[in-house]
Amino acid sequence: MTDQRPYAALLAKGEDRRQLILSVAQRLLRTYGWRGITLGQIAREAGVSPAGLLHHFESKEQLLNAALDDRDARDDARADRTTDDIIGQLRRVPRRFEETPDLIGMFAVLQMENLDPAAPLHDRFLGRYRSTVEIIAETIRRGQRTGRYRTDLDPALKAVEIAAFLNGIEASWLLDPSIPLTEVFREYTDSLARQLAAPPDAP
Repeated sequence: MTDQRPYAALLAKGEDRRQLILSVAQRLLRTYGWRGITLGQIAREAGVSPAGLLHHFESKEQLLNAALDDRDARDDARADRTTDDIIGQLRRVPRRFEETPDLIGMFAVLQMENLDPAAPLHDRFLGRYRSTVEIIAETIRRGQRTGRYRTDLDPALKAVEIAAFLNGIEASWLLDPSIPLTEVFREYTDSLARQLAAPPDAP
């Protein structure tokens, strides 16, 4: 039987290099945005040749989408689509900020670059935003069905508010990393919990 170990090692090395290129791209995107970097700059920072980069990513657009796909996959892996506890979900967000600052920064910068409907990634960011709002709204609806949250509020409107808070705190923290994220989130979620809480049972 043919020894597959050299081939497996080659594949692993190729995947490691691909991940390195993605990480470098995400860091540079956070700093310079998409318009401010070139494939050559990313290749130099990653320590690979331009041809080596193009072996993994055929174009700048493909690399950009791969960087965003990686970010979205990590976010999705952290999300619990079955919970009825939006407060608990929000209180875990500061850890994500601290563990993946380049991903947070990259997403925020690219989103600002693509606000114009004619921008190349506008539809992708709009779709991601709407998906996020719907996920938040559905979590609140589950809480309403289980009796955790009051039923006289509109989950869709509250979800827009929560998404606005998340977008705002991302931008504020990127501008001023000294912001005490945990305390800010605790203050906001404590207030939100009071707004959402179902009334006590009547005696």
